[in-house]
Amino acid sequence: MSDTDSAHPESDGARRAREALEASGIEHRILVSTVPARSLAEAAEQRGIEPRDIVKSLVVRRGSGDYVFVLVPGDREISWPKLRAHLGVNRLSMPPADKAKEATGYERGTITPFGSTTAWPVIADATVPGRTISMGAGAHGTSVTVAADDVVSVLGAEVVDVTDPA
Repeated sequence: MSDTDSAHPESDGARRAREALEASGIEHRILVSTVPARSLAEAAEQRGIEPRDIVKSLVVRRGSGDYVFVLVPGDREISWPKLRAHLGVNRLSMPPADKAKEATGYERGTITPFGSTTAWPVIADATVPGRTISMGAGAHGTSVTVAADDVVSVLGAEVVDVTDPA
């Protein structure tokens, strides 16, 4: 089911993401870039896609030791009022990099729900479904191209309007 394009040694994070993707049974393609992207626009250019088709996996803290993944297209940003209203909480925050790594097993910039050390709930913005997307895959320079509808289905993601244009 997977098509991996890599000649480099695989990191632990990339291995966990790949194994989770393979176990999910969804069709996907993992790409490894040898040139680090310095921006979202550059990453999109390297992948031959539009920035809106790169979906960021953001880990959001909703309480002590309680997190959610929020899948946000590259041309959008979290609407904190919408997300708070959806979750029924008054406060949310982006954890510091070390806490995000503790919560997911991934460094910031490599986070994905696939292979996370804890299977936190996933919220996909309403603009995510119905297209092919590219997501981080557990290591810097490693991404996965996949059908958004498959991601939503296999992760049991709630699809909700939680973003605004960037």
